[in-house]
Amino acid sequence: MPAKRSPARRPTMKDIAQRAGVSESAVSFALNDRPGVSEITRDRVRRVAEQLGWRPSTAARQLSGEGAATVGLVLARPADTLGVDSFFLQLISGIQEVLAERHLGLLFQVVEDVDDECAVYRRWWAEHRVDGVLVVDPRTDDARPDLLDELGLPAVVIGGAPDARHPGLSTVWADDAGAMAAVVDELSALGHRRIVHIAGLPGLAHTERRIRTLRAEADRRGLAEVRSVTTDYSDAEGAAVTRRVLQGGVLEGEVLAGGIVEDGVGEGGVGEGGVGEGGVAEGGSRPTALIYDNDVMAVAGVAAATELGFSVPGDVSVVAWEDSALCRMVKPWLSALSRDTVEFGRTAAKELTSLLDGGPARAVRVPVPRLISRESTGPCGAGPSGA
Repeated sequence: MPAKRSPARRPTMKDIAQRAGVSESAVSFALNDRPGVSEITRDRVRRVAEQLGWRPSTAARQLSGEGAATVGLVLARPADTLGVDSFFLQLISGIQEVLAERHLGLLFQVVEDVDDECAVYRRWWAEHRVDGVLVVDPRTDDARPDLLDELGLPAVVIGGAPDARHPGLSTVWADDAGAMAAVVDELSALGHRRIVHIAGLPGLAHTERRIRTLRAEADRRGLAEVRSVTTDYSDAEGAAVTRRVLQGGVLEGEVLAGGIVEDGVGEGGVGEGGVGEGGVAEGGSRPTALIYDNDVMAVAGVAAATELGFSVPGDVSVVAWEDSALCRMVKPWLSALSRDTVEFGRTAAKELTSLLDGGPARAVRVPVPRLISRESTGPCGAGPSGA
């Protein structure tokens, strides 16, 4: 039986002192930028520390008041929707790129809901686990900014519009309203008047902004048959909603240009007919264009439409909110809103490191996502469901 290997031993300040020929106190002064040693000694100690692969202990940094050298990110979303979500993978890639340059770690946790997320922040703050946090998925009714203000924990909110009530929090945001307006402009120019927006999670600030903008743009153009349906961002729900709307119905809880449907009763009226099987109200009009809030749902939606015998874009045009490789791996290639999500993550991480360095909180707006027209959008009326 082979002998059990001993774990690698981490180099210590004593090792550095012995190699450099100085006292341990001189090593401490040199590595912590404190007076008491000459520049020649400081440089020699640092070279030896680098040769030995020495790194400061996180616990020691905390005890000395230097921080945890870690930032946190908590995600309150269904865990099973994350593996195929290209947006978060790219966002975290950009974040990590900046943190690595600063030798900062990223502590990532997935939780069930915002209450659990707030509990994580309180625990991290009490345990000195992180120096700051990156906050994603801002809500329309959000308890997190108040809590972060109370804790005094440096934070950057990703995707939320600037909020004067929380001047200590930085914000990095994109103009969802401008992006949605561009999509409606394109579809309207192609003759589409019946549009369904298959949206993300209800209650998210960007979901609500997109829904409000779609309604405003529809009202401005006199498009009465434009509506939004919220989902969990998954391919399963994207496909399920696609099947229902293409089979000629509206869904419970969807937002219409004229009002909100709940349990089959519309504030602004949804036409005749009650709620049929699966929560579909009979008598709805089939859409000629679908807007999906992510690439995964759009790809699933194209597959569902094809299974039902509809052609894209002959019968129905499709636009994905997030462009990705997925949009170019299906036939037809999907028209999509494109942005540099990796750079979005870099910008957020840079704003957080600026806060950690003592800089002021800021609101930073990134470029508006740009619509790339591909094969999945075309003129209305080419297929049997055209006007």
